[in-house]
Amino acid sequence: METFGHLAHGFSVAFTPVNLMWCLVGTTLGTAIGVLPGLGPALTIALLLPITYQVAPEASFILFAGIYYGAMYGGSTTSILLNTPGESATIVTALEGNRMARSGRGGAALATSAIGSFVAGTIGTMGVAFLAPIVVKFALSFGPAEYFSLMVLAFITVSAVLGSSSVRGLTSLFAGFVIGMIGVDLQTGQPRFTFGTSELLDGVDVIIVAVGLFAVGETLYMASRRYAGKDEIVPLKGSLYMTAAEWARSWRPWLRGALIGFPIGAMPAGGAEIPTFLSYAIEKKLSRHKEEFGTVGAIEGVAGPEAANNASAAGVLVPMLTLGLPTSATAAIMLSAFQSYGINPGPLLLTTQADLVWGLIASLFIANVILVILNLPLIGLWVRLLKIPAPQLYAGILVFATVGTYGISQSPIDLVILYLLGAAGFLMRRFDFPTAPVIIGMILGPLAETQFRRAMTISNGDWTVFYRHPLSLTLLTLAFIGLVGPHIWAYVERRRLRGPEHVPGDA
Repeated sequence: METFGHLAHGFSVAFTPVNLMWCLVGTTLGTAIGVLPGLGPALTIALLLPITYQVAPEASFILFAGIYYGAMYGGSTTSILLNTPGESATIVTALEGNRMARSGRGGAALATSAIGSFVAGTIGTMGVAFLAPIVVKFALSFGPAEYFSLMVLAFITVSAVLGSSSVRGLTSLFAGFVIGMIGVDLQTGQPRFTFGTSELLDGVDVIIVAVGLFAVGETLYMASRRYAGKDEIVPLKGSLYMTAAEWARSWRPWLRGALIGFPIGAMPAGGAEIPTFLSYAIEKKLSRHKEEFGTVGAIEGVAGPEAANNASAAGVLVPMLTLGLPTSATAAIMLSAFQSYGINPGPLLLTTQADLVWGLIASLFIANVILVILNLPLIGLWVRLLKIPAPQLYAGILVFATVGTYGISQSPIDLVILYLLGAAGFLMRRFDFPTAPVIIGMILGPLAETQFRRAMTISNGDWTVFYRHPLSLTLLTLAFIGLVGPHIWAYVERRRLRGPEHVPGDA
């Protein structure tokens, strides 16, 4: 019952005219960004981070959450009509959705995608509201040793999953550590990695790093890969209203997708890709219309993955709000926004920033309603966005990134750092190094260092503090398994596929 009281208070915050406006702006902008191939919520939120210096925290996070949810919705439009996933999580949607569009059932594919996203988003948001307080009670038992071990686990899992290899992920993470250490050490008062530049004594603003890597770097990368010619947009055919048979085939995948997506999204490095592929595999196995998969397009192959995608987006918010751990690129950018307000997410956030947290959760319910209204009637508008010329789009992003960064402190040094990081972000994307671990390392690295120092101070320098506490030992064991487990599994698989070695018989 206490949760219902908090939600009622959250709705009183979210229903203020200003916050409703930000919710509408966020969901509309997020849908548009999701529709445009190559762009995504992480890039958009990074681009808008300077707004945190101008508006209240509640408004900022309602805007960012609306963009996040909206991009999940909008990405399905590109996947279905263009066969070009706007987000990596909508790759599975393209498998069946585009085939449905080509066979004249694009309207039904878009409808089941939008309604499934609404159902799963609502279930996922309820999960955030009711699960977050439980996680908080568990997290309050953490001491410095447990927090350090938890961050080590987050470093290992996120770096391994977000990159094509754990080595690349950990390399990006280490680069983030180094950037996070720039400035004055708060415990000793000594400058670190400033190279005699006074502008670096306060450290590098996380907003500059996020905008440089995601907005500038990603834009340069997308522009470099832009090919001549135009993508074929499948004309929208069929009614946007689903038939009774399509409803009957969709509602179970919606529920199954939501139940798969939310818990995986809430796990460290769970992400949205795993639950969408898992949902697709389950629906293909359970469907009575297996002949439609891979041919004319099966509606279950759109309904389930889209529901899993949106439920996982809600799940990502649980560890970010309750433990301060980002489990996706977008969550890492949102965590940097918390830091720009001087707010540290963690177990006490739900009590110290009740207006912010519960207003944000309530706004997610409102965003779901707005999005299902926006997506179906305005589908023609979203399709027209696909005709924006790429050069103008990328140039506009670079202009916004430059103006927004310069507006933070009016320092030319910030612009130099912005484009150096943008060039680094381009090279990282070019050579398949993930950029999200850089932000995670920059944000969590100094926090992990602080918790490590506290644990060592409390234990008088005794290293055993990290494995004498059962919870800390468990977390470190999981981190070790996450680091070496994939390599052991790959070795076992190679041995299995190779078969028993031939032993020549006696002559």
